[in-house]
Parts: sequence; C-alpha cells; structure tokens
Amino acid sequence: MKKTGKTNSPVQTSRRGFLGKAAAGTATALAFPAVATAQTPTQFRFQSTWPAKDIFHEYANDFAKKVNDMTGGELKIEVLPAGAVVPAFGLLDAVSKGTLDGGHGVMGYNYGKQAAIALWTSGPAFGMDANMVLAWHKYGGGKELLAKLYDSIGANIVSFLTGPMPTQPLGWFKRPITKTADFKGLKFRTNGLAIDLFTSMGAAVNALPGGEIVPAMDRGLLDGAEFNNATSDRVLGFPDVSKVCMLQSFHQSSEQFEITFNKPKFNALPAKLKAIIENAVEASSADMSWKAVDRYSTDYRELQTKNGVKFYKTPDAFLQEQLAVWDEVVAKKGEGNPLFKEVEASMRAFAERAVKWDMDTNNPRRMAYNHYFGKKQPVKKG
Repeated sequence: MKKTGKTNSPVQTSRRGFLGKAAAGTATALAFPAVATAQTPTQFRFQSTWPAKDIFHEYANDFAKKVNDMTGGELKIEVLPAGAVVPAFGLLDAVSKGTLDGGHGVMGYNYGKQAAIALWTSGPAFGMDANMVLAWHKYGGGKELLAKLYDSIGANIVSFLTGPMPTQPLGWFKRPITKTADFKGLKFRTNGLAIDLFTSMGAAVNALPGGEIVPAMDRGLLDGAEFNNATSDRVLGFPDVSKVCMLQSFHQSSEQFEITFNKPKFNALPAKLKAIIENAVEASSADMSWKAVDRYSTDYRELQTKNGVKFYKTPDAFLQEQLAVWDEVVAKKGEGNPLFKEVEASMRAFAERAVKWDMDTNNPRRMAYNHYFGKKQPVKKG
C-alpha cells in the first residue's frame, strides 16, 4: 500500500484503539464459556434403597436428571440401585460418612436410630395425607425438628423430603383379612413404627428391604407383607406369590421419600447449585405425584385383569383398632424421648387445623365417580 504521508488524527487513533480493544474483549468473552464448559464437572454418586426395576428407583433417577439438566453439566448425579455400595438399610450411615455423596430412600428405614424419625412416615398422622405432612414439614416446623433429630444421632447429612405417597395397602395375604384376630401369629413384613403397631396387634414382624420381600413370601418365611403401591408391588412380583391384596390402612398413610446429601459435600457446593438442588427436589416431588397417578392406576387395573388379583377393602373395625393401638404405641415410644413428644405435638397442632379444612373443603370423590362410572339404575316408568 502507498503511503500518503498523513498522520492519524487523535480521533482516528482513539477510535481504532477502542475498536481494537473491543475486538480483543469480545474474543476473550467468546472464549470464556468454552473454558467454563471444559472444566471437570462435580460428580456425585448416589444410591437408592430400591431395586433397579422398581418405579421408586425411577423416581430417584428422575430427580438426578432434573439436577443434571438444570446445572448444565456443572453437577452430575449418578444413581445406583440398592446394594450397589451398601445394603438398603445402610444408606444413612454411608451418606453421613461420605462413602456415598447422597441417597434416595425413606425415613422409616432409619427408625432404629431414633424412633421419632419414623413419625413422618408411619401411622395415621392425625388424618393427614402425605402431601399435608410435607406442608407441615416445610411450613409448620417439621423441617427444623428433623434437623434436630439428625443432629441428636450425629447424622452428618442434609435432608430434603419429596414425593408424597398415596395411602399404602394393608398388604398381600394368603386369604382376606376379615378381623383383627386374623393378625394373631401372622408372619408379616413392614417397617418403621408400623413394626410396633403390628407387633402390638399380634403379628410376628420382620423388616425386610423391598427386594427381599417376595422371595421370603415364596419360601414361606412370611404369611403376609406390605410394600407400597400397585406398580412397585406388581414389578417386584407380589402377584406371583399372592392373589389377595387388602386396600387401606393407617400404618403408612402419609409416607414420602427422602433425598439426602453428605453435609460437607453439599455445603461445599456453590450457592447456585444448592438452589438448583432445592428447587429440583420440589419439581421432582410434583412430577412424581403426577406420574404415580398414571402408573399406579394403570397397574391397579392390570393386576386385576391380567394377574388375577382380588382387592378387598380392609374392614372398618380393623382400621379403628389400628387407631386405638397406635395411640398406645406412640404413648410408649414417647416415654423418655422428649424429641418424639415434640415432633408428635407439632404434627398434631398442624393436623387439627389442616385436616378440618381439607374435609370441609373438598368434594366427595366417590359421589362423582358413582355418577359417571357407576352402574346406572334403570329408570322406572310411571
């Protein structure tokens, strides 16, 4: 290029300098995300307390996927099935010690460490369903009480509750349960404070994890058992060892899932990732409750039409006896356990207000169901 001999004006120099710096800055800005995405993501190894084929393990994976997607790969949670690292009942200790970074289970499995922990998951909860218990937990003081309970047993974890479960069946049996006397001497599987409830009702109770229940029934080690819902029970093989399922019970009418993190590892996360986890817990809770309605109702129908299962309603007299025995169980458990009494009192105060509102406000579903799907009576001609 031919030189003109002209020098650049101050304005020209300033403009060119600005454009040059801007270009360099843009290049730096464009390059920065590539550096950030190339960083090694934080990896968390979780274990559930469920067999890989159970829908509960699917719920655990649903939660992990939400976190993984929302963090854009900054945090990756891998979920292993029960027994992959520790037995199902060993999850709390493994997470607390840092053997696992986190887990997905239920608090009833921790009942042996402090009986009050099982109040979230066992018993009639003063008439509350699981979603109402979650409301008490978040807004009525339950969360703070649970943290106090875990501190009292030295559990080094951060706990999140999620996924309200429907009322669980009384269980699977060789023949229908028609009276409380049918439970006398029955070899039965349950967990949490339901162990005390059914023991007081005369059963010989064995607390087994989900994957071991059907094999035990098949070998005659159990006369009856409960696990959770139509989908889980079907895939775990209950209809292969029993054709009788009793619906409705107060032993676990308000259970929910628990997602736990090792406290030091959770606390070391950036605030943004902690916030994503907290919101993913609630998102997965809603998603789980919706998925449950779809899947459980489908399998409930197919258990009857394809597996030949007969469902029976647990007699009202049996349900009333459960309530009376439960009062005796919690009174005994509360002796010498002030935290147990504190949790029960807090739950009771919330339930008195919430259950009355619920009963007074919501329509009776059976009336509407019978109107639309019940057998129509022939119209009488005058």
